[in-house]
Order: sequence, then structure tokens, then C-alpha cells
Amino acid sequence: MKALVYDGVETLGFRDVPDPSPQAGDALIKIEAVGICGSDMHAYLGHDARRPAPLILGHEAAGIIIGGPEEGMRVTINPLVNCGTCPACMAGRENLCPTRQIISMQPREGAFAQMISMPEANLVTVPDHVPMTKAALAEPLAVSWHAARLATEALHPAMDKRALILGGGAIGLAAALALRAMGITKTTIVEPNITRRAFLTSIGEQTAAEALGEWPVVIDAVGYAATRATASAHAQPGGVIAHIGLGEDTGGIDVRRLTLQEITFIGTYTYTAQDFRDTAAAIFDGRLGDLNWTEQRPLCDGAAAFADLRAGTVAAPKIILDPWSG
Repeated sequence: MKALVYDGVETLGFRDVPDPSPQAGDALIKIEAVGICGSDMHAYLGHDARRPAPLILGHEAAGIIIGGPEEGMRVTINPLVNCGTCPACMAGRENLCPTRQIISMQPREGAFAQMISMPEANLVTVPDHVPMTKAALAEPLAVSWHAARLATEALHPAMDKRALILGGGAIGLAAALALRAMGITKTTIVEPNITRRAFLTSIGEQTAAEALGEWPVVIDAVGYAATRATASAHAQPGGVIAHIGLGEDTGGIDVRRLTLQEITFIGTYTYTAQDFRDTAAAIFDGRLGDLNWTEQRPLCDGAAAFADLRAGTVAAPKIILDPWSG
């Protein structure tokens, strides 16, 4: 099969690789759509030790089962593989499983390929009316759904239903969509890139070039010291910060202000299996909108797509790659 392989810093190769070999309990899936995630970009830039070259990246995928009793079934893929038996898994907190694995990290190759093998338990059936380009959004949307759920659960009921989102990429936009689906009536996305900000405005999102005022909920979908400092400064006393982004490890949090103003800081990672299923259901029934904010390209042009993202010239929050076109 063909795959897009991370070969080193800012180096991707599109070439033949061995077909995957499904293990017991796995399904072989023909990938129809796979999105480029910010974590893929971190690896591409050499900033993620968990993703050493050579490696097939990509974990936001949907496709069709090949072979077996479920052949032809359309599925979206939960890329987080867990043991299923530890206390975290038994409590429905699979994202905290101590032996969790995710495709696109060693030892599991990713979905920037024409096929992948996945445990059947990680697959969610996609209705016929849902395009694969939208089904592939289940993973990034689930990340934001999980963060939005934790933030709204932590928010004091007396506080206003408003949220500030830092970062206008797919995770930030998805956070706005999820928060509104959960009853947050006003959201503003802070996005300094004028091209992307214009795109977000064109699809009806409230945007700003910089953060102003204080907000009951702040979502950091970027995760750099500068955005954590912004979150610390603009969270309302008694409010909630949900931190998703993994831009850099340290700096930015104003611990004194968080303490004196009793601001809740929540680190959020991926999603539970239930969050993933709930997100998929919200995609299928339209609660997260039309989701027409992606750009589609062939997987064979994946290296150029990464270069364009690196250059900041992509307006759409998400690029979806097709392994079979081009």
C-alpha cells in the first residue's frame, strides 16, 4: 500500500510500505479520509519525542472495513487503544489507562496510509448520509467535546454561560461548537492569524485578534506559555480554564492569580470512549453544525499540505487527506 511517512524534521515521503497485518479482534480498514492534526505538525517539526522517524503519522480517520463479517461497513476510528481492565478503564476513563496507545505513536503506525488495522472495539459505525470527510472529524471533535464537558461540569451554576477560546484551528473551533451544544450561549475565538480569522468569521464564528475582558470559561487550544498567560489573565474569578493544547511544556500559568481568584485549571487529554461515541452521534445528527470548514487534498500531496500549514497559508482549520486520489 501507499503511505505518507515521516522521515525526519520537515521531511515526509509518499511511498510503498507493507500492508498491515490484523491481529485477533482487529479489523482491516480502507482509509477514505484522514485529517492532519496539530500533533502531527509537532512531530513533523521534530518537537515530539513520542513520534520518532520513520513513522506513519495520522490518527483522525474514517474508512470502510475490508473482509470479515462486517465487510463494507463504514466506520470512524477511535485511535486510542487501551487495556480495558485497569481501574481507569473500568471507571470509563480510558484516556487515563496507564498502558494506553494511540495510532501514529510507536509502536502503532498511523492512518496516513491506504489501510490500517484497528481493534473492532475502537470502531463506530457511520450512517450512509454522513460523508467520510465529516466522519474523520470525530477524533478532533471528541478532544474538544471532552474538554468542553469537563469545563461545563466544573463551572459554577451561578456563572454566565460564556466562553473564550484561544486558537482558531480545528480544536478551538470544535470547542466552540461543543460548548454551544452544551448550553454555553456565547463563544469568542481568539485567532491572531488574519487569514484564518477571516475564514472563521465567514462561517459565522465570533472572533477576535486578541483576548479582552474576563470570561467564566477559557479554553486553551494552543498550549504555549503565551496562551496560558492569556488564559490566566482573562479567566473570571471563580471561572474555569480547560487546557488542551500541547504547544510547549512549561511557563505562562499565573498560579498566584488562579489561587487568589479560585480559578479551576483542568488539564484535558483526548477523550473517553463514551465521549468519542457521543461526539460521533452529535456529528451524525447535526448538533455540531454542517462541518463544512475543511479542505480536501490527496495524500500524495501531503508533504505540500504540511509545508503550507507550516507557512501559515492555510485558511481552513483542517486539511483532510484522501489516500486514494491524485
